[in-house]
Amino acid sequence: MSDEFYFQSAPREHIQRERAKARELRRSQWWRNQLGPGLCYHCGEKFPKTELNMDHLIPLARGGKTSKKNVVVSCRSCNIKKKYLTQAELTLRELGPPNEAESPS
Repeated sequence: MSDEFYFQSAPREHIQRERAKARELRRSQWWRNQLGPGLCYHCGEKFPKTELNMDHLIPLARGGKTSKKNVVVSCRSCNIKKKYLTQAELTLRELGPPNEAESPS
């Protein structure tokens, strides 16, 4: 069984509007303060500011908004790995499929 699943992406207009908000938020002092420590939200590793980017916890494609509560600093590797998944879905994917020997009968 594939670990991929189907979801209907948010409307293109929503994604374009939220990306414009993200560009504006990246120019703010608040975002510069978030980048300051240089830590990736997902892996906790330290990176130069140039290697960090903005990640939406609830992805724009899933209807997420660009707000201070929904964006975190992420390294490129973690952001690429996360794709359009939520944190819970990413965690489940990393755990892998349940072992049939352990599942109740």
